[in-house]
Amino acid sequence: MSANVDENIRPEYDRVIQDIADYVLDYRIDSGEAWETARYCLMDTLGCGLLALGFPECTKLLGPLVEGTVVPNGVRVPGTRLRLDPVRGAWNIGCTVRWLDYNDTWLAAEWGHPSDNLGAILAVADHLSQKNLSTGKQPLVMRDVLDAMIRAHEIQGVLALENSFNRVGLDHVIMVKVASTAVAVRLMGADREQLLSAISHAWVDGHPLRAYRHAPNTGSRKSWAAGDATARGVQLADIAMRGEMGIPGALTAAQWGFYDVLFSKTNTDQRIKPESGRSFSFSRPFGNYVMENILFKISFPAEFHSQTACEAAVALHPQVRNRLEEIDRVVITTHESAIRIISKEGPLANPADRDHCLQYMTAVPLIFGELRAEHYEDAFHCAHPEIDRLREKMEVIEDPNYSADYLDPDKRSIANALQVFFTNGTATEQVVVEYPVGHRRRRAEGIPLLEKKFHRNLATCFPRQRCEEIQALFDDSELLKQLPVHEFMDRFVI
Repeated sequence: MSANVDENIRPEYDRVIQDIADYVLDYRIDSGEAWETARYCLMDTLGCGLLALGFPECTKLLGPLVEGTVVPNGVRVPGTRLRLDPVRGAWNIGCTVRWLDYNDTWLAAEWGHPSDNLGAILAVADHLSQKNLSTGKQPLVMRDVLDAMIRAHEIQGVLALENSFNRVGLDHVIMVKVASTAVAVRLMGADREQLLSAISHAWVDGHPLRAYRHAPNTGSRKSWAAGDATARGVQLADIAMRGEMGIPGALTAAQWGFYDVLFSKTNTDQRIKPESGRSFSFSRPFGNYVMENILFKISFPAEFHSQTACEAAVALHPQVRNRLEEIDRVVITTHESAIRIISKEGPLANPADRDHCLQYMTAVPLIFGELRAEHYEDAFHCAHPEIDRLREKMEVIEDPNYSADYLDPDKRSIANALQVFFTNGTATEQVVVEYPVGHRRRRAEGIPLLEKKFHRNLATCFPRQRCEEIQALFDDSELLKQLPVHEFMDRFVI
């Protein structure tokens, strides 16, 4: 054999790819809490998508690639009259549910929004349910949707626990693509080989950079990036179902695999576990953990690292609303991830820039006592120069204990503290909020508020009677689970 020639022996599939496939195929979900939380997650995610339809910058992106396209058994996009192919349907649904940065969140070494995967799940399930019915087969039911949601949450969330994709410049929607691919191909009826193939293609696919999430390039792509990822997952699932061969060493192939090409940058922050041997680290097996511990955005359509700062700002609003001109400085004490991701000074160019600015998201509720999606729009920002004047007085500092508790698996706090100092030497108390209302530790307090949020979002699209019919479905978990998917989606057509 000639020197320096690789031996061409096809390997077994990488262990991570096999573990994901086996989890998707074989794991039995027996956690009542996971099923219950998935129901609330479905409810909240759909509501976020409906609310986004009131924003033209979102709706201009929706619809088929070719106007007038008629798709047999087409996917419905909730809140619209659209009927699309599954790939484009996933893109549209994924775009709407993520647009306002209001759906659920997962925070660890990496962060993200596991309910983004609903774009792929609903698109595939709606299409297959209608297709099965038209050929005399049993339609898919909503239990299949909830099952897929739990698994997609788990895949994305467990990958995120120990592995920081952002520290090597990759955007977190890479995990949406992998999770969406895995659950979509399972819904399509894949066997293990087809699952392995699909997942391997998700890992070798081109992956997005985080440039559009960070100053000075922050822009609205971050609002449709997950829709794009979930659509790509559906497409890769379809390719695998057609018999396309997989790439067994997608992750581990020397020089050409994901680890060597894209995951080789070492961590400089010792609080985050460094990538060991250019491979993923896992602190737990795939199960139900992520859905049970998911974070809901209940009070504010804001990047999650700022949620507790917004709560603190609302609490201090009565003390500062009539003293804005007397403020000397505002001190935000926070955790390292918030500083790295959303702390920014200087001009804010667009709504996407504002909803990822810790100082802006704190200033608005300090001044107005609330924070709504409309508060990020250009017209509102231009009409209220006092927001930027207050931003200029803000100091952001890290509390190492907050940073440690953020990564502690038994806590996973997202702490912020806020204190306002006045020119006469007086100050407010420091308001500390460790866990936002959407945290698992505050479920009893949060769920009634989450339901009210859903009621408000439903009312933006549907008349009262339809809202009541939809709410009745979510109030009866067993009825919801047994309902055919296409009948469920019928309720959301305009």
